[in-house]
Amino acid sequence: MQERGVGPADMLRHTFLHIPGVGERTEARLWRAGVRSWDDVPILVPRARVPESLAGRIEREILRSEDALRRGRHGYFAANLPPREHWRALREFGDSVAYLDIETTGLSFGRDAVTVVGVFDGRRERSFVKGENLDRLPAALEGAKVLVTFNGSLFDVPFLRRAFPRMRLDQIHVDLRFALRRLGYRGGLKAIERRLGIERSEETEGLSGMDAVRLWRTHEGGDPAARELLLQYNMEDVVNLQTLADLAYTELRGRCLHEGFVTAAELEGSRGSTAVDGPRDASLRSS
Repeated sequence: MQERGVGPADMLRHTFLHIPGVGERTEARLWRAGVRSWDDVPILVPRARVPESLAGRIEREILRSEDALRRGRHGYFAANLPPREHWRALREFGDSVAYLDIETTGLSFGRDAVTVVGVFDGRRERSFVKGENLDRLPAALEGAKVLVTFNGSLFDVPFLRRAFPRMRLDQIHVDLRFALRRLGYRGGLKAIERRLGIERSEETEGLSGMDAVRLWRTHEGGDPAARELLLQYNMEDVVNLQTLADLAYTELRGRCLHEGFVTAAELEGSRGSTAVDGPRDASLRSS
């Protein structure tokens, strides 16, 4: 069903922020002037009163954008979209997404190691375990064009870069911690899930990232049940990212396009925060 007042295009085609010289204010001005998608660029100069030099640059970059999208070149958008706006490309490249979450022996980048990595592409669930098949992770992510994490920009990705220095991590990266914060949801993953009514299994209810550290140590001590519970806990983290990503995309897009075509950045602080309890920074991912 077509949304009211908005064409069928996904959010990426309403986006101009990836163009050099176009910031949030300029994009908002374009939207207010009726230049609401790439298809509207021919009316750019008369409607938006954009300087001819900038208008020419926008027209050229939109041609490049159309070509990149047609060819499935996610790297063009990953490199040119501001990181906080990577969510805008989620639908266009959603058929090549990897929802990902890691477990580690602790929170220290210099001392601790990756123990488990869960990956979900919307259909298949895969677990990669230290000492078993963790070395297969780079191949598993080879075809991914979008990476979806929770606090991954500060935790998961730095750990993975250290563990796999040669692994390709050039995907469009949607970090849901920050996307959801723009909607007023603050705190850790589990706290946000509870707020949204996302339920966990009886086996993993109440477990946290520190429990994952404990389970790994118990597994190393020879308890196979600890390994299975750890993998179940991790995969629930991963699979729930899909639900949260759908919510974040739908809500951010709707607010951008239905509330006077304001930029999502303007939403921050404009509404009451839906704050939830949870630790901050690196430990946020495990709460």
